[in-house]
Amino acid sequence: MVVRTVLGAGHWGTALAVTLARRGDQVRLWGRSLDASASGPASLPHFPQLSRPENLLLTHDWQKALQASRELVIALPSHAVRDALRKLRPSLPRDVALTLASKGLERDSQARLDEVFAQEIPEWSWGVLSGPSFASDLACGRPLAITLASDSPRYLDTWAPAWRSEQLRIYPSSDVAGVCLAGAIKNVLAIAAGISDGLGNGDSARAALITRGLAELLRLGVALGGQADTFFGLAGAGDLILTASSDLSRNRRLGLGIGAGKSPARVLQELGEEVEGWRSSHALYHLALARGIEMPIVTEVYRVLHAGRSAAEASRALMQRGQGEAN
Repeated sequence: MVVRTVLGAGHWGTALAVTLARRGDQVRLWGRSLDASASGPASLPHFPQLSRPENLLLTHDWQKALQASRELVIALPSHAVRDALRKLRPSLPRDVALTLASKGLERDSQARLDEVFAQEIPEWSWGVLSGPSFASDLACGRPLAITLASDSPRYLDTWAPAWRSEQLRIYPSSDVAGVCLAGAIKNVLAIAAGISDGLGNGDSARAALITRGLAELLRLGVALGGQADTFFGLAGAGDLILTASSDLSRNRRLGLGIGAGKSPARVLQELGEEVEGWRSSHALYHLALARGIEMPIVTEVYRVLHAGRSAAEASRALMQRGQGEAN
């Protein structure tokens, strides 16, 4: 029986751990505040309606979580990934595969998470899991199709089959940069879609915004080395459409609250959970600025979240842009 470890016991990490356990593997789910003895033998974080598989261990003990593990899945908030890798590296066996399941950009460095991996653990084999997927759908056993990307053919040959199941269809890719960029940018665009709907702009405006947002994603993504096919595929357009359209998305709900007249700080407090698009918007805006790449939707989201611009002002600015500007 293969031992697999998931670091990060949020909704997404828990759903991934449950899914792997249903395959029959021995799975350890690590979370800072997890305590298996206190939580009871059948309970499951975030999904109380589901029974915890017997082969899924909950632990807050870092070393216990890693013991004899063949694959380590990183499902932490983006801002915690670098520190986690630095903590892991001294005791991490070289034959352990790593799978990144986090999305976002580092705020200060503007680094993609694959760049963080390359900087911190260059010797290890790893990949990135991304695509249109909500934790609740995954945990409840509903069918999903997602991308697993790696520049290591050996990693893909080994771990793509290990993720595949009757519930989960895996599409392998070698475009690591494109998949990571798409996962970060779509969260910012989902905030924009939420703002538009919160203002009452309607379905037609949301469709236009998603379409133009995809153009911005493609523009920056290709400039940074991603492949166009990735941005039109599951990790790009698929994830963008899902996150921008469903109220299960925390990024969209942040936008909805802002569009309804609340401050970003108030909505973030009410949500009470990580909203990756809020963090990534700062890095994405400055990354595009430094590269000279025009991203008007991303720019307006940044101004609303970090520069005090109102949702109505941002909407008007987008509608009044000159026709000669980049489309």
